[in-house]
Amino acid sequence: MESAEIARRFLRFFEERGHTVVPSASLIAEDPTLLLVPAGMVPFKPYFLGQRTPPASRLVSVQKCIRTPDIDEVGKTTRHATFFQMLGNFSFGDYFKEKAIPFAWELLTRSESDGGFGFPEERLWVTVYEDDDEAADIWHKTVGVPNDRIQRRGLADNYWHMGVPGPGGPCSEIYYDRGPEYGREGGPIADENRYLEVWNNVFMQFQLSAVRNKVDFDIAGELPSKNIDTGMGLERMAAILQGVDNIYEIDTTYKILDRAAELTRTKYGRDSRADVSLRVVADHTRAGVMLVADGVLPSNEGRGYVLRRILRRSIRNLRLLGAGEERYMHELTATTIDVMGELYPELKSDAANIHTVIDAEEASFLGTLRTGTAIFDAAAEESKRKGAATLGGDQAFQLHDTYGFPIDLTLEMAAEQGLKVDEEGFRRLMKEQRDRAKADAAAKKTGNADISVFSSMLEKAGRVDFLGYDHTTAETNVIGLIVDGGSVPAAGEGTVLEVVLDRTPFYAEGGGQLADQGVIRTAGAEVEIMDVQSPIGGLIVHRGKVRTGEIRVGEQAQAEIDLERRRAISRSHTATHLVHRGFRNALGESAAQAGSENSPGRFRFDFTAAGAVSPSALRDVEDEVNAVLINDLKVNAFYTSQSEARAMGALALFGEKYGDEVRVVEVGDYSRELCGGTHVASSGQLGLVKVLGEASIGAGVRRVEALVGLDAFRFLARESVLVAQLSEQLKTRREELPERVEGIVIRLRTAEKELERLRSAQVLAVAGELAAGAADVHGVSIVTHSAPAGTSPDDLRKLALDVRGRFPSDRAAVVVVAGVPSDRPVVVAAVNEAGRGRGLKAGQLVGVAAKALGGGGGGKDDVAQGGGTRAEAIDDALRAVEQTISSSLT
Repeated sequence: MESAEIARRFLRFFEERGHTVVPSASLIAEDPTLLLVPAGMVPFKPYFLGQRTPPASRLVSVQKCIRTPDIDEVGKTTRHATFFQMLGNFSFGDYFKEKAIPFAWELLTRSESDGGFGFPEERLWVTVYEDDDEAADIWHKTVGVPNDRIQRRGLADNYWHMGVPGPGGPCSEIYYDRGPEYGREGGPIADENRYLEVWNNVFMQFQLSAVRNKVDFDIAGELPSKNIDTGMGLERMAAILQGVDNIYEIDTTYKILDRAAELTRTKYGRDSRADVSLRVVADHTRAGVMLVADGVLPSNEGRGYVLRRILRRSIRNLRLLGAGEERYMHELTATTIDVMGELYPELKSDAANIHTVIDAEEASFLGTLRTGTAIFDAAAEESKRKGAATLGGDQAFQLHDTYGFPIDLTLEMAAEQGLKVDEEGFRRLMKEQRDRAKADAAAKKTGNADISVFSSMLEKAGRVDFLGYDHTTAETNVIGLIVDGGSVPAAGEGTVLEVVLDRTPFYAEGGGQLADQGVIRTAGAEVEIMDVQSPIGGLIVHRGKVRTGEIRVGEQAQAEIDLERRRAISRSHTATHLVHRGFRNALGESAAQAGSENSPGRFRFDFTAAGAVSPSALRDVEDEVNAVLINDLKVNAFYTSQSEARAMGALALFGEKYGDEVRVVEVGDYSRELCGGTHVASSGQLGLVKVLGEASIGAGVRRVEALVGLDAFRFLARESVLVAQLSEQLKTRREELPERVEGIVIRLRTAEKELERLRSAQVLAVAGELAAGAADVHGVSIVTHSAPAGTSPDDLRKLALDVRGRFPSDRAAVVVVAGVPSDRPVVVAAVNEAGRGRGLKAGQLVGVAAKALGGGGGGKDDVAQGGGTRAEAIDDALRAVEQTISSSLT
């Protein structure tokens, strides 16, 4: 049975039993305590806590999940995976154990021809929490499971929570007996390899606090209602129903693994090390594609780092399989989109964008591997030069942390050069880094407490009505005041606070649009509003300061936004839509929006692209957009279903998730997007759009910055004044300025090169004189010289080597030259082969001089360079070198 069919049967079974089917939520978690969704119930957490009202009391879903704590084990075992899918049915105060348990049993044991999964009853075992007599009775008396196949287990096995404060409760699991060939008899408590968990019924009834670990937590009390949260791993179920041994051999994952084997000319099952790499590639490619599809972009922090690490581990393992510099991620991404597209059709529609991001990350990391290899080679050479057999843990950590160089690659390359790696030191530094990250994460584990006051207000007063599309002022009522995270009845002059109204014209920051500012006035107070946010869906919170008087809960109020600011931001937002359409027209549909910020008079627009946008393309987009402004197209906003909006070609923000009903904003027939922001009435109100330029902000993502309206006009006016001044000073017509300036620059560069040549020649002219005047110390010719101020480091090096080369090969010679190229001193030492034979080393001598200069340096034995901060100490540094040489020769 294919994975997609398993999901369809699960959804259909529960839909027939009164459950509403909901699509998978984004992998990007709304919960502030989480980066990514690690469990199927996470999107429903606010419903369990009573913070939000569910769309129905019975829901069913197939939820995408990502877990990375055991990422290093992926591939090494056939159990661990980063991406997986959870089939789940949920009840919010509707049914409890008495229905959840029979539902699970019926679907599992019903025949395949009748829409079930066809498990033989005699091969199913169940576990219950140690004191859950109610669940045990239902299993035995209602379902008919023999008592000898019902086992009781403790907190570690049969109690579920998320690892952070939130809902939890005892659970009852169903296990499938795979047979004696997989292990010993005795049920799940005896062997969980033979008895494989296929379903977990969680009886969600408690609010947990202070969760310290799996078995150590506090129960704050009961949830508002008793709930059901069940979970069935789609991949594990597929392995059983498809008759394969593990999740890597199921229909979806194996097709990716097989393609990786084909590309790298590898055979799965022939070599254990290659098998590990193939499993890593298959799992991580799938995880990476799903993350990018949900709008995650590679970066060095947060969920972007999770994605980057996953993709780079995949690329690294392709290299271990013999890929070398070949780029195979495009092919593997295409295979992943094909096999996962049946359950997630958005993968196919967003394929171009997904390819752009992953292709760019692959190219970037291959460059990193080249750089890291060069740095590793230098570190290895230095270790061997010092006679060390081990590469330092700090060096391995720097390669990993700074350059993204995997430790397993460092270990492999070190072994090839006969070196070991201080793994203990590396692990210690990694642990210190993880401990810092955990401490930071622990600070976020109060996320539910932070929003509880907002949740109670939303529950009490309902959704806040947003009036800002049609109104800039509104009569309203104060339904809540928050000071320092707590609800208060009143707030006086000077108090920084958050105000919740029952209706408001203020736009809360979102969709790239900055928040409105303005004032809220009551009969006895005036509050200046500087920011507006929506901490939970349906609630709008105004953040500001009481300027005068005292504001109280329950008062009537007048809310008024800063109209000029709103108009300027609206112009920027509409301009962003037009620029988005313009780039798609110029670069193709793969130029998908990946973020934006619309501020007064200025906006930035991020989009996916494989490389830099040419200046001519930027000009074309700018011209096209301004033509739309001249045509003064009407801007229209309306609500429709998401399917109808997509059918009419409305663009959606890449990775963004929308509800069933969406708001469409269209500018004539030119642009049409899903958008909840504010806009102008017609394109002509923008006045002018000026694109300032574009640059890379990450692998596969570019950023354009632009001005709109008066800000664009003022910028061009300043540019015009500047051009006029240049034209006057250079006595050249405006249209001839580029050619005139280019000529001046060429002449200036030519003059600089000639000046540099003359300066270098002047410095090197003294080489013969310096060699002839060398001091003789115990048979060694010694030259120390302070070069003229402004001598470049390159010329200092040339001079030192030139002087050294003037001595006969059998005459030991040392040359030390110092100078001040700009504001900091530089010293160069050169020792010929005969001098090195006498025990003199350039690196050591430079170290002596650099120390006197207040700095440091080093290098090879034949030539080395260093520097410092004390230019006035050059003579002292040269004397210190002379003394060191003299003492070493006696």
